[in-house]
Amino acid sequence: MFVDHVRLWIKAGDGGDGCASFRREKFVPLGGPDGGDGGDGGNIILEVSHDMDHLTNFHFDPKLIARNGVPGSGRKRTGAQGKDRIAKVPPGTLIYKAIGAETMQEAIAMERSEEGVNLELIADLTKDGEQFMLAKGGKGGIGNWHFRSSTNQTPQEFTLGTEGEYGVYYFELRQIADVGLVGFPNAGKSTLISKLSAAKPKIAAYPFTTLNPVIGITNFEGFPRITIADIPGIIEDAHQNRGLGHEFLRHVTRCKTLLFVIDMAGWDGRDPIEDLAVLRKEIKEYDPELAKFKWFVAANKMDVDDADEKLGYFKARYPKIPIIAISAKEEQGLKEIMETIHDFIQQAQAEEDAKKEALNVQTVQEAQQKAKDIEDY
Repeated sequence: MFVDHVRLWIKAGDGGDGCASFRREKFVPLGGPDGGDGGDGGNIILEVSHDMDHLTNFHFDPKLIARNGVPGSGRKRTGAQGKDRIAKVPPGTLIYKAIGAETMQEAIAMERSEEGVNLELIADLTKDGEQFMLAKGGKGGIGNWHFRSSTNQTPQEFTLGTEGEYGVYYFELRQIADVGLVGFPNAGKSTLISKLSAAKPKIAAYPFTTLNPVIGITNFEGFPRITIADIPGIIEDAHQNRGLGHEFLRHVTRCKTLLFVIDMAGWDGRDPIEDLAVLRKEIKEYDPELAKFKWFVAANKMDVDDADEKLGYFKARYPKIPIIAISAKEEQGLKEIMETIHDFIQQAQAEEDAKKEALNVQTVQEAQQKAKDIEDY
């Protein structure tokens, strides 16, 4: 079972109460206050782990609860702190907080309403080993020992521990990969990723054999390690959540480049030219930013009769698009595919680095201008 979005109830530990106590020992009259502090409640911490690629564990146990702090006791003894709850999540996990929903029942009611749930993005966890404090535990209370003074030698005062943070959160996974394979069912994406990497997706002669994203890692000679995502087949109107809908499209947003796998044999009466047009339209309708990603086409199933003729028409219709003729089944054109993927990823990385550099320069210039304005003032 593959799960890439879940709803969770989060509760950090409450702080332990402070203690009101007085020293009672033989031969020690008027021992005075000795009530200790309560321990702090445990925190809820998320940790990114590359060993995970789904959120299934949260699906079967949709709550994260940390331990409460232990109350203080006599002899100025501080209660033990509640143990932190550390939960591991896969890279590419987005964390949303449900605004106005403190219980699961309230969140479900909001989901069923016309307005839906108001979500606030609070974290985007991508780096392996990265930690994020999702909910902070409550502070322990203060014992009466702290309230002693020259005018109040027998204080009865103490404070209660504060409540830990809690609420309803939504986790959404968007697989991180260098390349995303996009194509209609039966276009040959699963076969292609199985030839390019050690991934073993289900391959069969019927549509929708892939029901969840599959990540493959390839180490072709002369190339750095490249991750490739085989995304479940898209159909027309997928941006409106038809078919696998958003179950597919959310994972495309994490890729650096897109590889459209087109069935050039035209099985099931398909038209390769129309297929690409529909796929590009669905990508753009879902997120206009995706349409700006670098992309190219793998014209698959070139081992089938008439594929060469259809490829000629296809290239004439899209003369400016990089098109690579391949046969994933016969392992033809795979080296050229890898060379093109490598070039596209390098270009995408260079553009991303240039944007970061421009942003850093702008930030420095703004800081310098602000400092100048203060000096002039």
